[in-house]
Amino acid sequence: MNNHYDIIIIGTGSGGSTSAYALAKTGKRILVLERGGFIPKEKQNWDPHEVVTVGRYRPNEDWYDADDKPFKPFIHYNVGGNSKMYGAALFRFREEDFLETKHYGGISPAWPFRYDTLEPYYSQVEQLYHVHGKHGVDPTEPKASKPYPHPPLAYEPLIADLEQKMRQLGLHPFPLPMGVKLPQDFSETETPVVLENFDGFPDLTESKADAQVVALRPALANGNITLLTHAYVEKLDTTDDGRSVNKVIAVVKGERIAFSASIVIVACGAVNSAALLLRSANKQHPNGLANASGLVGRNLMLHHNGCLVAFTKKKNHCVFQKSLGLADFYFGSDNSEFPLGEIQLMGRNDADTICWLGEKIAPGKSYEELKEMTIDFWLTAEDLPETDNRVELREDGSIKVHYRRNNYAAYEKLKEKLKEVFVRLGDIDPDYTDVQWAGYDLDISGMSHQNGTLRFGLDPASSVLDVNCRAHEVDNLYVTDASFFPSCGAFNPSLTIAANALRVCEHIATNALPRM
Repeated sequence: MNNHYDIIIIGTGSGGSTSAYALAKTGKRILVLERGGFIPKEKQNWDPHEVVTVGRYRPNEDWYDADDKPFKPFIHYNVGGNSKMYGAALFRFREEDFLETKHYGGISPAWPFRYDTLEPYYSQVEQLYHVHGKHGVDPTEPKASKPYPHPPLAYEPLIADLEQKMRQLGLHPFPLPMGVKLPQDFSETETPVVLENFDGFPDLTESKADAQVVALRPALANGNITLLTHAYVEKLDTTDDGRSVNKVIAVVKGERIAFSASIVIVACGAVNSAALLLRSANKQHPNGLANASGLVGRNLMLHHNGCLVAFTKKKNHCVFQKSLGLADFYFGSDNSEFPLGEIQLMGRNDADTICWLGEKIAPGKSYEELKEMTIDFWLTAEDLPETDNRVELREDGSIKVHYRRNNYAAYEKLKEKLKEVFVRLGDIDPDYTDVQWAGYDLDISGMSHQNGTLRFGLDPASSVLDVNCRAHEVDNLYVTDASFFPSCGAFNPSLTIAANALRVCEHIATNALPRM
């Protein structure tokens, strides 16, 4: 068995799979390592109790908080990574997200490049991920050089009515940019797919544009790419001078195997990528691989994420609710000089969650009754980088996460703005009067937007990676997950991860591979 490859990619989420897709055309011999297996296509894929309450597809793994209390992280180890379960809302970061910005909690730092650098890759990845949307509706949206490849998903009647009434209030609701590949997009003679259990669920129909379906699968169709599943990478070894990774040590289905490659790309997710570099400490890198700055694992950001459910008199019969967004308060509001964040409709909450939220508001009502009276919103505000928010390893090698909320005032104010919108809606439509609210905020276990642990920058003293996401201290080590973020805006990170992966892999193909 020849264990040497031109390129090794570790991880198959949005960063890893998109990297495999981008590099497949080089013809180089590429190995992709994934610690999990495939999510089986089974009836439980769409069983809310199994997926949400039981956590059927989440790993039985404990991480630890700053007080060494264990928690179960909301992550997934499988082919396609967390993208198999994501809601496929694929936003571009706004132009201002790349600039230094003042917030309630402090400063969001500038990126080492501006929006224009990433724009062409945003356009490319919107095509790859089959994004449905419409540019020019949301006034906060940045310029785009190409239209979306597909028109926005049609609003169901309640959402169309809500959109129209929000516009009466002077707001600017917009269709969510959704990554889905529907048979009805391409032919009127194909059976259409009706989306329902989607946001947070695996998709049996493979209509969801997840990383496995749209990027990894076509990459594997090339004869030059090999995928190994159940392959946990323990550590990266280096040459004697510490300047190159010369061994990737992995446990593959119980067998420890050493692989090597001229280029190694890490895309394990921000927490696990940092943990891998910390596990890879050696004589030349005593504090962790590429960690002379001391920043490996630091500046962890999660976003402030949570759900607000409006209990209204309006009858909600939506099947696929996740189709409308609101960014009017993204840069601030009439009573806020600082940015707040964005609001979007989410997929319908599962029965266990809705019954729990409705216990005090509408006691005794069934799930079907509660579902008919609820509208589910997802809110996101920016989390700011702090060096003390970090990932480290405990003595037994398990992951410990230090995390303290910052800029939370923006998130709380965003909640109040949504409630104010519904008070104003009640002046137009009596079915929106006397709305009652319930919800939940994600805590430290809510790792779906993790980023920032291997920040990139121009100065090796204040960053782990250079502007091309290559480790400052290790010449053949690149990172293409969200670890590189120096700040995180307040939009879902998936499109930015994939766009940057295209950018980095273009650099690798053009500048690194010819020297091999």
